Amino acid sequence: MKKEVIINLTDVSKSYDGELVLDHINLEIHDKEFVTLLGPSGCGKTTTLRIIGGFESPDTGDVEFDGKSVKDVPPHERPVNTVFQKYALFPHLNVYENVAFGLRLKKTPEDEIKTKVRDMLALVNLKGFERRRVTTLSGGQQQRVAIARALVNEPEVLLLDEPLGALDLKLRKDMQNELKKIQKTTGITFIYVTHDQEEALSMSDTVVVMANGQIQQIGSPTDIYNEPENAFVADFIGESNIVDGVMLEDRRVRFSGHTFDCVDSGFGKNQAVDVVVRPEDVDVVATDKGMLKGTVTSVTFKGVHYEIIVDINGFKWMIQTTDFVGEGEHIGLYIEPDAIHIMNKSEFSNMFGDYSSFSDELDQLSDPTEPGDEEGEE
Repeated sequence: MKKEVIINLTDVSKSYDGELVLDHINLEIHDKEFVTLLGPSGCGKTTTLRIIGGFESPDTGDVEFDGKSVKDVPPHERPVNTVFQKYALFPHLNVYENVAFGLRLKKTPEDEIKTKVRDMLALVNLKGFERRRVTTLSGGQQQRVAIARALVNEPEVLLLDEPLGALDLKLRKDMQNELKKIQKTTGITFIYVTHDQEEALSMSDTVVVMANGQIQQIGSPTDIYNEPENAFVADFIGESNIVDGVMLEDRRVRFSGHTFDCVDSGFGKNQAVDVVVRPEDVDVVATDKGMLKGTVTSVTFKGVHYEIIVDINGFKWMIQTTDFVGEGEHIGLYIEPDAIHIMNKSEFSNMFGDYSSFSDELDQLSDPTEPGDEEGEE
């Protein structure tokens, strides 16, 4: 059963200096959900979060909490708390007093403050840190304090703006698990902003993929990964080979010079489409057994598998396989029907999916988002 809608964004647009940053977006957030706004720098995700939190006002449209408009309600009067990438802890206060700060503002009785702060520090694995100065804590510990301070006020919704961006990889992984556990334990709705696809897939109940100020797709992590709606989503969520194809009829598609059985239907006869095949879904076989044939142009060992780039009629495919193949080898590719996903053509067609210039270094260089970049993104 679908949970009740607690936040509703209707036809929300926002411009800065004449540049459209959010373009008529509509979004429902459900109670007790872990929702992630995912997309590259500048896509509008942080602006969406700030509009939900009341830090920005939409130019058009409405924001509702529990069916009532909050468009003109200031942040401190909304049932939300926010955790930013820069934790904004009070350096002159110890851990206990940082967490207790919001409760003291509400004139909460001291006994209640003591109980709530202790419970919250236990929840974020900081039991025994009450008297520590926050300036002596590691980045990960400071982040836990910021989360505890936000949660102790028992908001209906917690907004998290790239909160793990400043942490190293191992700590990020640990905190991903912690945040997911905290969300399940508290039952508070989390709305999380990130440009990290793996983070979104591993933590979320619902992923909202954004690009160019618009929502491209909303769905569960498995839906987003297995059934991308356009070439942007397919490329942004993991690696994808995206090629031009033609739907000959239901469950029959032609691409790369070969006709394949597939599982998709409902497209027009001979309709031009985008075809997605994930690198892990291709079997490397002998050339005489292959539906497609190509030449290996590079091989990279990834620990569990090899990542190979294969030239097929001038289009470079990425294949992930546990079988070693050498550079320069001629190989066949075998693709099962359910490994082929058909998408309608879109504004993103022919922009992604060819690995002609691919390398790990280029992949990292092409991501403009660095820790701290998001605050000024829109």
